[in-house]
Amino acid sequence: MRFLTITLLIFILSVFSSFAQERQYSTTNKEAIKDYALASQSLDENLYNEALELLQKALLADNNFVEAHAQLADLYRMMRKHAEAISEYHKIIALNPEFNRSVYLKAGEEEITVALYQDALNHLEKYLTYQNLTTQNNARALKLLADCKFSLEAVQHPVPFKPVNMGPEINTADDEYMPVATADESMLIFTRKINNNEDFYKSVKVDGKWQTATYLSDRINTPEYNEGAQSITQDGKFLFFTGCNRPDGLGHCDIYIAQKKGDDWGKPFDLSPPVNTSGWEAQPSVSADGKTLFFVSNRKGGYGGYDIWKSTLTDKGWGEPQNLGPNINTAYNEQSPFIHPDDSTLYFSSDGWPGLGGRDLFVSRLGKDGQWQKPVNMGYPINTSGDENGLTITAEGTNAFFSSNNLDGFGGYDIYTFELPENLRPNLVTYVKGKVNDAKDLRPLEADVEIIDLQKNEPVYEDNSDAANGSFLATLKSGKNYGLNISKSGYLFYSQNFSLVGHQDKNPYHIAVLLEPIEIGNKVILNNIFFDTNSFELKTESLSELDKLVDFMSLNPTLKIEISGHTDNVGNDQANQVLSENRAKSVYQYLVTNKVNAARLVYKGYGETQPIAPNTTDEGRQKNRRTEFKIISK
Repeated sequence: MRFLTITLLIFILSVFSSFAQERQYSTTNKEAIKDYALASQSLDENLYNEALELLQKALLADNNFVEAHAQLADLYRMMRKHAEAISEYHKIIALNPEFNRSVYLKAGEEEITVALYQDALNHLEKYLTYQNLTTQNNARALKLLADCKFSLEAVQHPVPFKPVNMGPEINTADDEYMPVATADESMLIFTRKINNNEDFYKSVKVDGKWQTATYLSDRINTPEYNEGAQSITQDGKFLFFTGCNRPDGLGHCDIYIAQKKGDDWGKPFDLSPPVNTSGWEAQPSVSADGKTLFFVSNRKGGYGGYDIWKSTLTDKGWGEPQNLGPNINTAYNEQSPFIHPDDSTLYFSSDGWPGLGGRDLFVSRLGKDGQWQKPVNMGYPINTSGDENGLTITAEGTNAFFSSNNLDGFGGYDIYTFELPENLRPNLVTYVKGKVNDAKDLRPLEADVEIIDLQKNEPVYEDNSDAANGSFLATLKSGKNYGLNISKSGYLFYSQNFSLVGHQDKNPYHIAVLLEPIEIGNKVILNNIFFDTNSFELKTESLSELDKLVDFMSLNPTLKIEISGHTDNVGNDQANQVLSENRAKSVYQYLVTNKVNAARLVYKGYGETQPIAPNTTDEGRQKNRRTEFKIISK
């Protein structure tokens, strides 16, 4: 055995001797060269700690051994020991400024990692003075140089940032990240990583305080696969999430959807092509109306690395995904999209746009031309020289959730919240939250809920109230007028409207809806029938409500109804009587024109004789100016 060891040592030394003779080093110290060569062999075998010791030994023999400093610098870089790598690159430059031009690029990259932006800028500018750089390295250096210039400016102009740890109810010694809340902030769902397994947890808010998080569901979480990177619809009914390596998937990671069923969740299913492919699809974010899905993929047709794509829901399912284009995606990586409920503000992370190093957080606005504008870096110290990722924004737009392992917390990644600077906030939205019950016995009802953009006569929300408790929730963008219709077979429908034109109040609308059964004498106020002052010509904003009434009469073919018009007490009594009758007649004529049998309809004007509110206020008078229908025969 000893003979073999001696023989092997003689062989290695002879190789080192011949190798040293063939190559000129910056040292003639044989011990240093021997240890350097042994370190190279250890690196080839991925024995990094052994290589580290050998290189340190070589430099003890000759601290001016430039090649050993270079190999040690690269090793530290590989081990993510950034400060040590930078120190070694600086020693190389001090010993021999022209040793190897790549030293300046590597030094610049490492210096950005620890926020030494001025040093990085100097070294990158030096690197770019060399001739015949490869196209790839030249582009990389220019990109890093842009990062340095941006960073030096950003650090001089910090944005307000006061992160608050969400506390032991949410955070533990394990990693918690990717938080997302419902529109009313009543529930927060996030990912927790325990022993390399990612699962979903949830916390509910009671009396303004987040409760201790609990395991989300055995139907979604699995012990053998990872679930994470999720998006929840604003009403909390549908969960889109990333599942990796599941047997029912198409690729490494796929996007799945699960529907809330009472207090639990239904079985998730894969979204299938064209959203999912044999590649990598992950990190979904769904729009407020549930009809547009943003996600990340490395599929063909992108700009490089991971790109952000979107797919729109059609009558035939999810449509062919579209790349968000060069105003969002770069040759590097764009990830973690979050589309705010205003449907026009997109937050995401990127290491391609100028930033402070690693992945930074950005915000992009949807332009009037329907195209996403070039993103804005969210600034320092929201962004740092490390990686920032997984930002989500509350529906009301003031606060953000994110995760970090760079702040004092409970261990690993913790979830934090902070108030967004004004210029980074989305457009104002509010939400309507209600419950639907039977008017007689007050039991919860599963009913069709529809919210319509009255100007466009297009639905912006279509869903059902929860069968267990009758609840529904929908976000509404400011600057529009909306009509709300709630209907269920066997019941009269409910009508309401919301005007958010010039609306600056974030307070939500809360509605308790009691659906009346179809019985003789029961009435419905048609709150979305509109006329100009002293006019009986139907405004276009009335069309959706009128069509709803046409559908109601079609679904209940034996009903006979009276259409009634009412006014406030302003003006001449006789004029009000005539106006109310003409308005009722306008609705009658629309129904007849749309194939409702005239024999099933009567119309009547009541003028100011049947007020439902005092005529002493503008609000009361507005309520009295109304159109109704009443069941007069079944």
